[in-house]
Amino acid sequence: MTGLISARDLDWHPAPLAPDYRSSILRSPAHARLHYDPTETEMTGPTFGHNMLGALDDNLILNYANPGEAAIGPRIIVHGKLIDEDGRPVPGKLIEVWQANAGGRYRHKKDGYTAPLDPNFGGCGRCISGEDGSYSFQTIQPGPYPWPNGGNDWRPAHIHFSVFGDGFAQRLITQMYFEGDPHIALCPIVQSIPSTQAINTLVARLDMSNTIPMDIRAYRFDIVLRGRNQTLFENKMEGS
Repeated sequence: MTGLISARDLDWHPAPLAPDYRSSILRSPAHARLHYDPTETEMTGPTFGHNMLGALDDNLILNYANPGEAAIGPRIIVHGKLIDEDGRPVPGKLIEVWQANAGGRYRHKKDGYTAPLDPNFGGCGRCISGEDGSYSFQTIQPGPYPWPNGGNDWRPAHIHFSVFGDGFAQRLITQMYFEGDPHIALCPIVQSIPSTQAINTLVARLDMSNTIPMDIRAYRFDIVLRGRNQTLFENKMEGS
């Protein structure tokens, strides 16, 4: 531990092999971890241009919809702050999201779930964190869906998040769940995480103070990049 970065607590993260999550049986590594310092190229580029974002990139209700139409389902705002382990804002970072529609189906050719596609919902969006680390997007609350893991396993309603640093090699990926969803406690993927505190970092809280009356509810989901209160990331458990 350098004094600048909290040491990784492996007891806080899921074991690579979690038999109840059947895919981990084939995917989990069989050898000890290796550490490689990032190269200069990985740390410095390539990067994205902030002017690449469109006016509706942060509005999944409208960004795939036909003119005069909108996506179907419960309308929600998802917002929060991107911060470091000391609570300082992390501005100017690209945050991408993707999700299933209100029926629990992705717009993907390999998604065979029988729920119908929504012709006005693409299921992806992006935004840039503000000077205070804030981000926000409007979307439809996704539905849960079955998956071929066990006899009757369902994924909780969730939204995938990707956070880019200063280059494409600096990328963190996680999933956001919704407060009160009973499927969270039943999902083999979620339950492979041994720490209740870690699971709680993945749960967005209903935020009635930011709802738009008679229109749209709000959920708050802060993303913490490092430290003991960090958000649990799938691809880099230690954070940024």
